[in-house]
Amino acid sequence: MVTRAQHNWTPARTPGPRWRARVISATLALAGAFALGAATTPAAADISHAGCLWASAGYRQGGTIYAGGWAFTCGTDGFGGARWDRTSATGRQGSVYSPGAGNPVGQFSPGALQPGTDYNDYCVGNQLIEGPDDVYELFPVAGILLWHSAGPVSQWAFDSPVIRPARTWRSSSMCTDGVLS
Repeated sequence: MVTRAQHNWTPARTPGPRWRARVISATLALAGAFALGAATTPAAADISHAGCLWASAGYRQGGTIYAGGWAFTCGTDGFGGARWDRTSATGRQGSVYSPGAGNPVGQFSPGALQPGTDYNDYCVGNQLIEGPDDVYELFPVAGILLWHSAGPVSQWAFDSPVIRPARTWRSSSMCTDGVLS
């Protein structure tokens, strides 16, 4: 049997509360830094190379497409997210499909411009404002993508094979105090 005297063994001091707090604090800081670094590094890399969407088709950063008589270049917004930047009217025939302004989620990147459809109908008081009368630009608001009117539909060049959206099927009788039913 081995005794304490033979191994020159002395019991270790029990760590005090200050030492435990420092170890716990250092461990949490290291874990937080690792988690933050792991979470932000890939996302930043993906954003810098993210392309833009137009009618569900992906386009690379710096690429230019033509729709409605306008040129749109895939760029980034102030936060590094994909965004279409519209340049002056070109008069060129469209190079992409433009289905009209339906639900934009997973279909278009902010900055895209589309002719309106009945999807964009809304009411002002008891008056119906028909979506097909305007063109709409896509913009993000609080993490949600929304179409907003960017001007009259006469600004949009309807060229082959793009077909002008049909008139709305709704009427002002569907408007009650600004709510479309």
